[in-house]
Amino acid sequence: MAEFKEIKSLIENIKSSFILKDIFLFLNEKQKLNLIIYNKQLQNIFGIDIKAYKKVSGKYKIGEKNGKGKEYSLLGNILIYEGEYLNGKRNGKGKEYFGIGNGILRFEGEYLNGKRNGKGKEYNIFSGNLIFEGEYLNGERNGKGREYDFDGNLAFEGEYLNGKEWKGKGYNRSKMIIYELNNENNFALEYNDLGRIIYEGEYLNGKRNGKGKEYYRSVKLKFEGEYLKGKEWNGKGYLGSNNIIYEFKNGNGYVKKYNFNDKLYFEGEYLRGEKNGKGKEYNTATGKIKFEGEYRNGQKNGKGKEYDKGDLVFEGEYLNGQKNGRGKEYNKGKLIFEGEYLYDYKIRGKEYKEGKLEYEGDYLFDKKSNGKGYDENGNIVYELINGSGSVKEYNSRGELEFEGVSLNGKRNGKGKEYKNGKLKFEGEFQWKKIGKCI
Repeated sequence: MAEFKEIKSLIENIKSSFILKDIFLFLNEKQKLNLIIYNKQLQNIFGIDIKAYKKVSGKYKIGEKNGKGKEYSLLGNILIYEGEYLNGKRNGKGKEYFGIGNGILRFEGEYLNGKRNGKGKEYNIFSGNLIFEGEYLNGERNGKGREYDFDGNLAFEGEYLNGKEWKGKGYNRSKMIIYELNNENNFALEYNDLGRIIYEGEYLNGKRNGKGKEYYRSVKLKFEGEYLKGKEWNGKGYLGSNNIIYEFKNGNGYVKKYNFNDKLYFEGEYLRGEKNGKGKEYNTATGKIKFEGEYRNGQKNGKGKEYDKGDLVFEGEYLNGQKNGRGKEYNKGKLIFEGEYLYDYKIRGKEYKEGKLEYEGDYLFDKKSNGKGYDENGNIVYELINGSGSVKEYNSRGELEFEGVSLNGKRNGKGKEYKNGKLKFEGEFQWKKIGKCI
């Protein structure tokens, strides 16, 4: 006891934090605890909130985070948390920040043993708007809460369980109820923008799952059966007149899909609840075909044809919903392009006008890049190199009108103009003439 009093007296007279830390290394945990409780200088050195510290049973190590503090990113001096600690973990009130160096708040609320527990608020990294406020348990949303969209409009209000919506109401931007959940009874309702029910049935993890009924906007039955992860799985689809128009068995079948006005917009093959195989899409306003071809996993994949007002405008290959591979374009039944596509863009091919070759070469984002242009007699009239190059332009009589440099299809650089075979201008072009008239 006398020895501890001597140590206590010695430490009280030392002002250097470095020396105090060195002395602390040779003390046992009980001695450290006793000294911390009575010495404010030591409390400051180790960042300890003594009120919170005294609430602990004593099974901890001196030097762990206790009391108020801040955490910084390993990538640099960027604040990612500030708040209260206990036994080295976040405990009590605190704030989290997006670790991008501009102090944007990510979360503020209560913690227990390093995890979000109790009341809290989450914020959007881009808009800074509140995206959730409510209760947490073990780091996840649990209990009552409210969720908001990007612009701060209320999107859901109710109860959460293990981070997911459990019981409550969902809203659209006009503050109208668009769905109701009650997972205690495994039941949900969805509404359209007129407040009419468009689905009633079972839900799981925020999606239609289990038995349910779907309705057209006109409140007529559209589908009745079972859903799996939000997709029609087993059951029958109906037209507004109650005629069965398709049937699913384990997500497979030949399907006809109609909109709320009973207008056909798709017919084709389904597999595992998605478009797979051959199918057709229709314009619901005109009833004319928009696309016919092959699908895989819900997207255009393979060969297909596109139409505009019933006229063929493209035929070729698709991958993941985009033009990829060989293809042809048409205008009023006449071929205007044939070549290769990548992610919906032309990359190389031939252009035609009134059935005659007009351009042959490469493209960059659908613009001519490297290639040659031809007149109606098949003569080369210009050549492009990376979108620019030497150009010769001729009139309808085959007479030379211009020779020089072009950029993006326009005269740009040195060039000469001719009229009736005679030199008219020589100089620089920069979308307009800069030089001498002759």
